[in-house]
Amino acid sequence: MTKNEITESSSKQFTVVDHAVSGETFELRKHPIWDMWVTHPVPENLEKYYQSDDYISHTDSRNTFFDRIYQTTKAFRLKRKVRMLEKLLGSRGKLLDIGAGTGDLVKQAISMGWQAEGVEPNTTAREKAQQKGIVLKENGKAFPKKAFDVITLWHVLEHLPELEDSIQQISSLLKPSGILIVAVPNFKSWDAKYYKEYWAGYDAPRHLWHFSKDALKAIFSKNNFQLNKIYPMQLDAFYVALLSEKYKHGRMRWLTAGYVGLTSNLKARRSGEYSSLIYVLKKAPE
Repeated sequence: MTKNEITESSSKQFTVVDHAVSGETFELRKHPIWDMWVTHPVPENLEKYYQSDDYISHTDSRNTFFDRIYQTTKAFRLKRKVRMLEKLLGSRGKLLDIGAGTGDLVKQAISMGWQAEGVEPNTTAREKAQQKGIVLKENGKAFPKKAFDVITLWHVLEHLPELEDSIQQISSLLKPSGILIVAVPNFKSWDAKYYKEYWAGYDAPRHLWHFSKDALKAIFSKNNFQLNKIYPMQLDAFYVALLSEKYKHGRMRWLTAGYVGLTSNLKARRSGEYSSLIYVLKKAPE
């Protein structure tokens, strides 16, 4: 099914506002097959909804106190990501980071002995990566088939308009039995239910798909991937809560966001429904 066919046959859940860029209103609709929601309508020119100084993954912004905290913790988080990949693969190898932003993960992986490449469609982000000595490709067509041991999508899958076509292209770049890492927000988390339409994890229209664990497992199983592990992203609960407070109340209420983030993580210890989740998927051998 195409994106239009999916949304036309879907039932409306509620409306959300694009607080980050446009102020426009979008619907979240239930997917007709899987336990997930889809954003409707999809704007024809999605690129303009990324044109904001607040879109930190494309700008490396340090303008606000919040930005500086984000950038300060980035190096720590990047090292943890690369070490996790080494543990999962059992060695260093060839890595492709899709949605690489300004190239920081690629740069970190190279510094730790990996052969690493990146894909980033946003021109501004690629230019900033170039300034760091990292050359990113605009799309995955530049790479040979079955070239990578590991492919990562850190908060990227929810942005891809043609979901299954994109998964098939990604699969073609991965070696047999290669590892795919997918990190996405989880609309079944406690903080999502707490903030409702103000939850920053919806981020419409940039986020086109809103996944549950069951939906993501089903989609990738259909495309010959086995789900091996799921890891929590506990810091995301605090980050998302801060943005959600800003959207709901016009300012980042740090104490309330801290309480919501902590509560969400504590409740997720039992339910497994953290604010964001990392899925470790293995490509079926040929």
